Amino acid sequence: MEIISQLLPFVFLIAIMYFVIIRPQQKEAKAKVAMIAALKKGDKVITSGGFIVVIHKVEEEFLSVKMNDDVIAKITKDSVAKKFQDEI
Repeated sequence: MEIISQLLPFVFLIAIMYFVIIRPQQKEAKAKVAMIAALKKGDKVITSGGFIVVIHKVEEEFLSVKMNDDVIAKITKDSVAKKFQDEI
């Protein structure tokens, strides 16, 4: 009985850490994977470098993105931070 009372605070601490830290990170990771899988030609995205670009072509692991009328660059899908929303 004494061992249980000594271990109980550690169990609560682990449970709190799971619900405060681990679970939200897993949820965010799943959302990002779903967002990357749903990318298609014409979507505006923000890269991890901060550029707002338009997707020109979707490949297996890469995206061809249009930075302006003359520049098309190839980036990895993982470098997409989020979709860009034109809300002004």
